[in-house]
Amino acid sequence: MNLSSHLDEKTTFRKIDWSFIFVILSLNIIGLINLYSATHGPNSREMEPLFINQIVWLSAGWLLFFAMTFFDYIFVSRIAIVVYLLNLLAILYVTFFGNVALGAQRWINFGFFKYQPSETMKLALIMIMAKTLSTRNSAGSGMGFRELFWPLVILILPFVLVVEQPDLGTAMMLIAIGGSLMLFTKVSKKIIMGALIAISIALPLAWQYGLREYQRNRVLTFLSPTNDPRGTGYNSIQSRIAVGSGQFLGKGFRQGTQSQLEFLPERHTDFIYSVLSEEHGFIGSLATIGLFTMLFMLVIRIAMNARDKFGALICVGVLSYIFWHMFVNVGMVIGLLPIVGVPLPLLSYGGSSMLTTMLGLGLISSVAFRRYLF
Repeated sequence: MNLSSHLDEKTTFRKIDWSFIFVILSLNIIGLINLYSATHGPNSREMEPLFINQIVWLSAGWLLFFAMTFFDYIFVSRIAIVVYLLNLLAILYVTFFGNVALGAQRWINFGFFKYQPSETMKLALIMIMAKTLSTRNSAGSGMGFRELFWPLVILILPFVLVVEQPDLGTAMMLIAIGGSLMLFTKVSKKIIMGALIAISIALPLAWQYGLREYQRNRVLTFLSPTNDPRGTGYNSIQSRIAVGSGQFLGKGFRQGTQSQLEFLPERHTDFIYSVLSEEHGFIGSLATIGLFTMLFMLVIRIAMNARDKFGALICVGVLSYIFWHMFVNVGMVIGLLPIVGVPLPLLSYGGSSMLTTMLGLGLISSVAFRRYLF
């Protein structure tokens, strides 16, 4: 090996943001330890293969992460429209021919893998909106309706299709991600005020005519879960018991009664944080939130040092994706928000969610890798 190639390898090694990778890996380890406990209870033999599946998805996710790190993210702007349209077509396909589970039609069954297009749509939305908004002039008072017309169309189309599945939780995540990107780019105060007025008018109409009965029940249960403790309030009550019973230090690994004795529903997906809180207590929960906070701070630093506006918007989009999922999931399991089907990134079981999250983090790593070019 000659001196120049040795220097190139050394430079490449230094370009990788290892602190970013360390935080992600730490959350992965916590997630696997927690998932092992959630799927290896005394009566959970049928769930044990899920742990192996998660290791497979996580391994594939890291391959995607490093592939994206060495892949110039600028190319993403060229294929963003294609990726977005393919995801839109996949969601349309699911609407008519998708696999039905838990009362919702959200998956395409490939036999070895159930693909959820609404999950990958979150990343596709980040790509296309970052490309679109990076060309908008937001100087002065900010973007008006003219500049926001196409970004709003891009956002509303998948939102409407996902609501029809029905999957209100994922649909609201799409709105949160798109809204965060637009606010970061800068929106005029008139548009913000108009949006707030429109939302205040739309909410009672949506409650009366837009929400299905079970969705209204979720909100009512959130306000008073004890009204139906064996029915609609069961999940919320069991989750609160699990979180509270962990106290300061927790009950210990695989010692949580709510999860091990299967009182806690969907403990490997939506309520994975409840398992963490019960077994590792306030200390374990706080450490996990602390790692997420470190991750967010690192992403903000990478966005600030990005070589262009598109790269910064990619970082902001993926950051908002992870933040809003964490915020809603944790708020849901501790009783501060209504229960919706929103996984906790990097911890909840799920192939589509894990691959999408790692691919998004890989895009951020690609932005960080190229921050030295100029």
